[in-house]
Amino acid sequence: MMEGFVELITPLAIHSLEAMGIIIIIIGAIKGFYKFILNIITKNDYPIKVEFAQSLTLALEFKLGAEILKTVIVRSLDEMYILAAIIVLRAILAFVIHWEMKADTKNGH
Repeated sequence: MMEGFVELITPLAIHSLEAMGIIIIIIGAIKGFYKFILNIITKNDYPIKVEFAQSLTLALEFKLGAEILKTVIVRSLDEMYILAAIIVLRAILAFVIHWEMKADTKNGH
């Protein structure tokens, strides 16, 4: 009974987390573009790169959560290897974005 419940709920949770990540990226991109236009018009210096990087990092966390949930429904070792590679790549991406954000914040941009 519990296995059936997990198999029913897990794909829904995975798709929800993936969708949340996509929505965060889209909203972050729109917000970044809006601030880019404001920079051109008002000659102010909004921290576009840092704010967009924060959006990307948050979105990656949601997508990483979805990948971790996928480990529950993996059926073969080959799928697990692919999933592990995706998790590692997304974690590295999140680390690199976070590192760049810190560097930009220190430089005052």
